[in-house]
Amino acid sequence: MRTPVEKLLQRSRALGADPRNTNFAGGNTSAKGVAVDPVTGSDVELMWVKGSGGDLGTLAETGLAVLRLDRLHALRGVYPGVEREDEMVAAFDFCAFGKGGAAPSIDTAMHGLVDAAHVDHLHPDAGIAIATAADGEALTARIFGDRVVWVPWRRPGFQLGLDIAVIKKDNPQAVGCVLGGHGITAWGDTSEECEANSLWIIRTAEAHIAEHGAAEPFGPVRPGYRPLPEEARRERAAALFPVIRGLASTDVAQVGHYTATDEVLDFLSRERHPELAALGTSCPDHFLRTKVAPLVLDLPAEAPLDDAVTRLRELHAAYREEYAAYYDRHATADSPAMRGADPAIVLVPGVGMFSFGRDKQTARVAGEFYVNAINVMRGAEALSRYAPIEESEKFRIEYWELEEAKLRRMPAPKPLATRVALVTGGGSGIGAATARRLAAEGACVVVADRDLDAAEKVAAELGARAYRVEDVATAVRMDVTDEAQVIAALQATVLAFGGVDLVVNNAGLSLSRSLLETSVTDWDLQHDVMARGSFLVSRESTRVMVGQGMGGEIVYISSKNGVFAGPNNVAYGAAKADQAHQVRLLAAELGQYGIRVNGINPDGVVRGSGIFASGWGANRAAVYGVQEEKLGEYYAQRTLLKREVLPEHIAAAVFQLTQLTQTTGLHIPVDAGVAAAFLR
Repeated sequence: MRTPVEKLLQRSRALGADPRNTNFAGGNTSAKGVAVDPVTGSDVELMWVKGSGGDLGTLAETGLAVLRLDRLHALRGVYPGVEREDEMVAAFDFCAFGKGGAAPSIDTAMHGLVDAAHVDHLHPDAGIAIATAADGEALTARIFGDRVVWVPWRRPGFQLGLDIAVIKKDNPQAVGCVLGGHGITAWGDTSEECEANSLWIIRTAEAHIAEHGAAEPFGPVRPGYRPLPEEARRERAAALFPVIRGLASTDVAQVGHYTATDEVLDFLSRERHPELAALGTSCPDHFLRTKVAPLVLDLPAEAPLDDAVTRLRELHAAYREEYAAYYDRHATADSPAMRGADPAIVLVPGVGMFSFGRDKQTARVAGEFYVNAINVMRGAEALSRYAPIEESEKFRIEYWELEEAKLRRMPAPKPLATRVALVTGGGSGIGAATARRLAAEGACVVVADRDLDAAEKVAAELGARAYRVEDVATAVRMDVTDEAQVIAALQATVLAFGGVDLVVNNAGLSLSRSLLETSVTDWDLQHDVMARGSFLVSRESTRVMVGQGMGGEIVYISSKNGVFAGPNNVAYGAAKADQAHQVRLLAAELGQYGIRVNGINPDGVVRGSGIFASGWGANRAAVYGVQEEKLGEYYAQRTLLKREVLPEHIAAAVFQLTQLTQTTGLHIPVDAGVAAAFLR
């Protein structure tokens, strides 16, 4: 027989798996039951409830707060009133059973004080549509009869829990309630009954909107605002995204996410989208991530690109002024400092939505939440009139001290958080090791390789522990000798993360030939990959970096052979010397944009190297008269440190260069000490 916790987790995951039921990390569920107190040996009544910040769809037992019900109910006697109800969250810690599990959320009282064994609090789009409708109370009665009770807007907290407890007691026929401006709450004697009641409320609301709602609640299509064809839309998005990301990063660097779903494109094509967007979102979970309102470009889809960029800059300046004014209108002496005045959501008609956050997941979720908000507006307008909570209430939520406490509990960002890195030749060897190190340090990584399967394997490895692989890494096919593929790969990078900040020119190959044995084909191939390829990647990446206006960094994986005249190595050495001078040339040219360009000169990276595995190792072993499997040891013995150089050592050097923020035009030898290759 399943325990209450097992049933709670099963119900939570089932509800959270369907976005119609609740948004990511939104809502909470609970179950009450009896356990043995290990101190007294007697039974004790407990409540297990989803803790602060967790996600229902992936909820684990570690994400539950565990509280004693007797102590939780005893808090009624010390409740100081609604003006001081935030103090009750700290009091929940004194109700913990054992180690207490996850941190209790602000909704804990709603679950604990309601006289029901199982409680769900969810944020379904259909439910919030009714909750934000101007006549939400009348709609609730019309749609659900007396089985669902209307609760006027009240900020989440202890008093809301007391209110719902009274409603449950006074309405024994009810299975739940609609919380004005917020969401729904349902209950049941069993976990199965509670889940069924939640789903009945949600599906009934959906059916009523579908059957009785207006067909075009956002109005007719505005001339010139229809979605662009897909290819043109992606090109336009790729051209605008770096600029928008730079604007959204004025205060704090951000990662971006692009959304062009039917819901977004249809909303932006309609006559009423500007007025509705200006009203902002309503559900507390929404505007905590989307900010109080989005920035909306007020130009048709096919407006000249330069005009769109100019207007975005103007609108961004106006947005910052208005957001600062919003903060000043409502801030008190106790309010947290303003977190930044840049938009989290930028809407571009005909193109789509650009959302931003401290990492890719946060940016993606912000976009998902605004899609929720569009669905809410559509439902509310279809039945009535969208009427979100007052601006002052939005501010109280957005700058709530309890939300600040949640932010303070988050781990400190890693060194490369918000940085987008592109690594060429990332499917193996030095490239794969570099991709791993940059991801481990917090970067979003684009693994580029002409072998797409190899790149996808590395990207999947990098994102294995993330909620979604694409929140950490993505793979692109890139033959660096093909200009069209390089341009396409940079476009894919921009659409994945909003831009690029760090480029590692690593793609390379080598053919060991003497001068007389080197054919024109040998020469051209090595120069095409390393000299021409690095040039193409640097050029297209620089276009993006300049558009962002956020600076950037380019690192060349050159070679000690760029300065050391080794035997049977004319084409490779010359190509590497070309790369080495590109570093100096680009450092001199790009400094005006805040773009740093540096290089790394490895030597003898045998283990894990794609170049050595492809025949270069056998050739070099023959040149030096050693067995191929002993080549790494041979290289190590000719160094000053007598150590073998590994791909991870090159990756570490790349990371260290990212921390040398005042350094450009530098080449770092990573060769364990080859005196003949000392830089002069």
